[in-house]
Amino acid sequence: MQIAQILVVITLIYVAVGVLFAVAFVFRGVQRIDPGAEGGSILFRLLILPGSAALWPLLLKRWATSAQAPAERTAHRTASGGAAS
Repeated sequence: MQIAQILVVITLIYVAVGVLFAVAFVFRGVQRIDPGAEGGSILFRLLILPGSAALWPLLLKRWATSAQAPAERTAHRTASGGAAS
């Protein structure tokens, strides 16, 4: 029973930190790692909030290093010469 309580506490801490991070991230950080998110609507930001809360360690790392999302690689882009837009 004690192990289950420890796991619940760890999960609650993870979720609490994730929610706090997500609120800051969706309003300030998302446009730093994805320039396409600049000027996104409040609905867009509310839509990405749960995912940001769940994936906060990965997003925090990207935000801290200001690493942008990798360029999309599709068959069409590769066939046209591989130029990223």
